Amino acid sequence: MGMTENTKLEPTGLQDETVAGSESSPIDKLAIVVVTYKRQELLRTLFDSIKALNAVPWRVVVVDNEHSEETEAMVRQFRDEIVEQWGDAGSDETGNTSRVVYVPQENNGGGSGGFNKGVEKAYQLGSEWFWVMDDDVAVLPNAIQQLAKWTTRHDVIQGSRLDYDGGPFYWQYDFIVPLGIPNPIAPAAFGQSGYRTMNTMCFEGGLFRRNVVEQIGLPDPRFFIYWDDTIYGYLASRVTDPIVVEDTVIRRTREIGNWDIAGVRQLNSTSDTNRYHIMRNRGYMARYFMTHGDYRPVLFGLGTLLTGIKEVIRLVAVDRQHIMPGLKALAKGWVDSRKLLHDPNWKPMPPLI
Repeated sequence: MGMTENTKLEPTGLQDETVAGSESSPIDKLAIVVVTYKRQELLRTLFDSIKALNAVPWRVVVVDNEHSEETEAMVRQFRDEIVEQWGDAGSDETGNTSRVVYVPQENNGGGSGGFNKGVEKAYQLGSEWFWVMDDDVAVLPNAIQQLAKWTTRHDVIQGSRLDYDGGPFYWQYDFIVPLGIPNPIAPAAFGQSGYRTMNTMCFEGGLFRRNVVEQIGLPDPRFFIYWDDTIYGYLASRVTDPIVVEDTVIRRTREIGNWDIAGVRQLNSTSDTNRYHIMRNRGYMARYFMTHGDYRPVLFGLGTLLTGIKEVIRLVAVDRQHIMPGLKALAKGWVDSRKLLHDPNWKPMPPLI
């Protein structure tokens, strides 16, 4: 899975330093891994929020699934601003001191392919912690300090989020493995501990340690989009105890049409591409469950039916203008998921140690 760093973005050779108003990261060798594709305005907002962090990340790895000149120029400018503000970082495993690393891709691998390449690159550089996110979020200034207080006891931490309108974003952190679906009634409130255990993950702000990557491998690029982070969190829960915490660390910046449910949960608009992968990737999900002895054919089939019903409700309630194409995408995804169940060449992602 080799990756290349664009040679136009060479390190300046400045030494590791910080400026007034910022401090070294309390999280050891923290790499922020960003995946972007054709959303430069959103990416600029994210870059601005990273510059406003109160603690300095060790690396910022930007995976460009578009490999566009505009994004490359943005990353170069961002890199120059970061160097001026924080200085370059200490030498990594490759001898590079650049705090910002650009990873262009010749082909769009989707979110899962992007996170596969980004985590791999950060791992090769020597990162100890990986904080992953898409381009449609912004980090809050004290986010690193908020996450750091949990890192002494936990290896996978999911911070809370704000929605694009500034309100709290509810995330289904409890995954019902036999059915292969998120628990829709998992309590939203946190207890006195300030956290809840989880058995899933979201690549929209998930933080995990190097030893987890070594044990479960890199994110699986074959998902393209959807369920990839769910399965990565499921795999992580088999080697450690992931948690979701009440501390808010990021906010979403892209407005998405939705249907509010009881003022807490919501059903967001989506695309036919997403609908296809929601159904198709259940085939990959089932294969991982088979690998780890958690596959229950009847219950998983029920979960697939419930997933399909949910997507039909989404079509009618939120995306009614796409009903016929959406139904076709769901049907094709389901058919293709059945093929994956019987693919004799499929293998899980290998551990790195």
